[in-house]
Amino acid sequence: MLRTILRRAIGPRSDGPWKLTATASYSSSKDTKSTMKKTKKNIKSKKGEPSAAADDESYDGPDADLFDDKTRARRLQADESDPSLDVGPNGRLLFTSTPTLAQLTTMDTCSYFKFKTEELNKVLPEGLPFGMVREFEEAMQSAVLVRRSFLDLRDNFRRVVDPPLGSASSKGAKVKKQIVLDGPVSSGKSTALAMLVHWAREEGWLVLYVPRGKDWTHGGFFYNNPQTGLWDTPVQAENILKDFLKFNESHLKQLLCQISDPIPLGEGAGVGWMKDGIDSMAMPEGSTLYDLVDTGIKHTHAAVGVVVHLRKELSLVKDIPVLIAIDQYNNWFTFSEYEEAVTVRSTRPIHAKELATVKAFRSMIHDDMMVGAFSHSTAVGKLRQDLPDVPSDARMNYPRYTLDEAAAVCHYYLRQRLIRREAFSEENCKRIYYLSNGNGAEMRWLATFMREQ
Repeated sequence: MLRTILRRAIGPRSDGPWKLTATASYSSSKDTKSTMKKTKKNIKSKKGEPSAAADDESYDGPDADLFDDKTRARRLQADESDPSLDVGPNGRLLFTSTPTLAQLTTMDTCSYFKFKTEELNKVLPEGLPFGMVREFEEAMQSAVLVRRSFLDLRDNFRRVVDPPLGSASSKGAKVKKQIVLDGPVSSGKSTALAMLVHWAREEGWLVLYVPRGKDWTHGGFFYNNPQTGLWDTPVQAENILKDFLKFNESHLKQLLCQISDPIPLGEGAGVGWMKDGIDSMAMPEGSTLYDLVDTGIKHTHAAVGVVVHLRKELSLVKDIPVLIAIDQYNNWFTFSEYEEAVTVRSTRPIHAKELATVKAFRSMIHDDMMVGAFSHSTAVGKLRQDLPDVPSDARMNYPRYTLDEAAAVCHYYLRQRLIRREAFSEENCKRIYYLSNGNGAEMRWLATFMREQ
């Protein structure tokens, strides 16, 4: 019952694209704001009388930063010049000085890694996970907790590309080229995936990042293609290609197409079939992957065919490492929102595997590097353990916060003025941890209610 109340208070999850503002002018979510406004009205003065200033928008008392975004932002800016506040559990530094994700080690775990807003938007132009953006907004700081589970994920793919000497006789964990991140809701799977993509792109990899896999199965036009027997979604296909081009343009211009097969044409978005009866097109000799992607963006009839063709081309790229990263991956194992008319009065739901774009990218039965993250906030439901087209050992359980990680989180929220300093205690941190069972979103919400004993 308590967990249901907490989840309702945290609010539903949106699936739209999320980016940080260039000015990094963070603001609290509506749920937290409304909760804190109610608390604000009940503030009592030390003499036992209601504080009139508490209802004033210009209130600047000791609790003002908990209620007013501008006041809190101003105080946090002043705090930047006081390094004595950057203290985590057991006197450790709260923020790591390591400059890049590639250089993080186990010594940096349970500390926070700061991002620059401009850098995040540049490296992840497809958008950030909603939970990651919400954390940044609530904390008014673009920082993520360095977790051992993320380092293990990063090092796994690092060993795939650059196997250590003597790896054949190593007794370490098995290296996997395909991984499915599974685990409880709000355990940080989407954030870990975004950090992995950020690291891979810093390393110079070619990464196809899909932060909202659900978008591939919802919205836009859908047509049945008699040539393939699958359903084409040209609007989604065009968006897929545009997103892929945003960061990878320089790489794509250097990679030549290696498959000479013609690209099948389908129905365009809202314009039907080609009027002259042409059902395929060939790429000119010497075309690059950039030319291929650009063709799909400019010609709506070719968009779906280009996406399918691109998947085959990515398997043949050997000059640089290629990673396919799919968030909300579990949405590809259930029904889409599309329906096929069966009779005048009945329809049949179309499964995601019947969509040409999903079918091209869903399978993990190959030798390419691929990672998918389950999102339990998209109401897909529990899937069976043995998924089709996924290796049996691909699932990796991504845990919620440990007690040590939760302690670092509470110190971080104290530093970011989500918790009053006089109310902060290790015992209260443990209470929050056990109440939330390590759920990051619930911990953030509960932290604002920490009170003196």
